[in-house]
Order: sequence, then structure tokens, then C-alpha cells
Amino acid sequence: MSHYYSPQQDSILQLKKIEAVLRGKKFSFFTGSGVFSKDKVDFGTAVLAEYMQVSENDRVLDLGCGIGVIGKVASTLTKKEVILVDVNARAVELAKMNTKGIDRVKIFVSDAYGKLEKQKFDVILFNPPQSAGKKLCMQMIYDAKEHLSFHGSLQVVARHNKGGETFSKYMQEVYGNVETLCRKGGYRVYKSVLQ
Repeated sequence: MSHYYSPQQDSILQLKKIEAVLRGKKFSFFTGSGVFSKDKVDFGTAVLAEYMQVSENDRVLDLGCGIGVIGKVASTLTKKEVILVDVNARAVELAKMNTKGIDRVKIFVSDAYGKLEKQKFDVILFNPPQSAGKKLCMQMIYDAKEHLSFHGSLQVVARHNKGGETFSKYMQEVYGNVETLCRKGGYRVYKSVLQ
């Protein structure tokens, strides 16, 4: 059986549209079977969308983008390029549908940073795929170092009592700093800056 973090999905795509109000704006998204949180924008993603810190000159990476919620919202905050990647080919196709017409958005299939090579970003946004295992999530946090520009930030959302505390401690260890941007409904957004 394939999971939302599997490269290929074996279920038939049943396309549907969902809506969400994020940062005071109404967004609509195509979604379907075989992707993360197919029926609605999940709470963790909504929290990250609301509290992520993106300025107008930031080049942004939405890591593990799913259907493209974070990347689409980020594209309304920056004038620079927004890159979305996911290992799930179906999620990437849906993310392309969801960001159609936004020229600065580029989306492709990539296993974590695999296809990003030497690319650098001012902000990396990440809702860790905890079902795929803690080891993978920690590796993605560590590898962000190679893809952050100087003073760039990694911003991670997680349920504090379900792995988030571990992630925040690891971010402190790897980056030498971590701050909590928000606490909401058991979730927190953690931010580390490359110094």
C-alpha cells in the first residue's frame, strides 16, 4: 500500500476542491486521494501558513509541499521565486494545478533536497512527514543547512508533544539557535537561523 510520502500512488485520483482562509485571504485548492490531508488543510499546515515569516525579498523552499498550500501562501508574501518539492508525484501534479498562473512558482518531484543540488534559499518551510519516521525528519532538518543562505531560516511546524520538542532541541543543536514563532492547538512553529 502506498503512503502520502510514497513516490507513486496506486489509488485512482478522485479530484475535489477545498477552501481555506489563511492570513485573512480565501484560498482554494485541488486535492484528492493519495496525498497528505486530502479532505482539508490540516491544522499544522494552517498554523505554519499563518505564522511563517517570509518577507518580500525571500527566495523560499516549500519542502515536502503536498498539494502546495504553504508554497501558494508564501508566493503572496514574497516577490522572489518560490520552489515546491515533494517525493509524491501526484502531490506535485496537484500543487502545479493549485499554483497555475503564478510565474514565480516552480514545482518538481524531489526526494527531499535530491534535485536541488547547490540551490540556496532565504526561507525553508517544512511540515515534517512524521509518519515516514523521525530519522528522515531529522535528516531533512540537518540537510537544510546546505541549502540556506547566510542568515536564512528553517521554519518547522510540529505538535510539540508528538515529536516537536525533539525537533526543536535538534534544531538548537544543529543551528545553535531556535525560537518558537507561535503556540496554537498543541502545535508550534520553530525557527532556526543559519549564522
